[in-house]
Amino acid sequence: MNLRPKPPAKPTPKASAKGAPKLNSKPGTVWMRAAAFAAREHKGHLRKDGRTPYIAHVFRVAMIVSHQFGHDDESTLAAAILHDVIEDTPNDYDDISRRFGHDVADMVAALTKNMLLPEPEREKDYDQRLAKADWRARLIKLADVLDNATDGAGKAGKLRDKCRRAIALATPDAANHPETRAGIELVRALPILAG
Repeated sequence: MNLRPKPPAKPTPKASAKGAPKLNSKPGTVWMRAAAFAAREHKGHLRKDGRTPYIAHVFRVAMIVSHQFGHDDESTLAAAILHDVIEDTPNDYDDISRRFGHDVADMVAALTKNMLLPEPEREKDYDQRLAKADWRARLIKLADVLDNATDGAGKAGKLRDKCRRAIALATPDAANHPETRAGIELVRALPILAG
């Protein structure tokens, strides 16, 4: 007869009101590994103010996706945290894919500008690739422009243009995704878009 207590059953993800699983908060989840990786890769990088660690931006983008837009998919949150890693560090698609899977890597790649192209071509190429990407990449882009605009990271004219482009790219997704509708509403409410 075995007198040892039975190990507790593995916890199952709790369902949200929408029926989607809530974030699994046990160590080793994709978004937690992404947070640690991004913190290491962005170490020493600063925001345009020259004081704020860059990692604050990517963490805020993930928090916006989760808390303000209401989207808790782990792959999306990991991609939000990693969205600038390919563009701003020596890592490439294969590095992200190997560590976090193709789903995350595809979103991060869609959010990465091709710096080999001149700026006007680069922006057009970026918008075309983002338009063809998974809808979650466009959701992350909405969070990215929302954070940049509220953080004052950039010139008002450029930020206004980026916000309008993000809204235009995400608008087709709004019919099927309430998270996107929430994101568009929040970006549209920004003071830089007033008037």
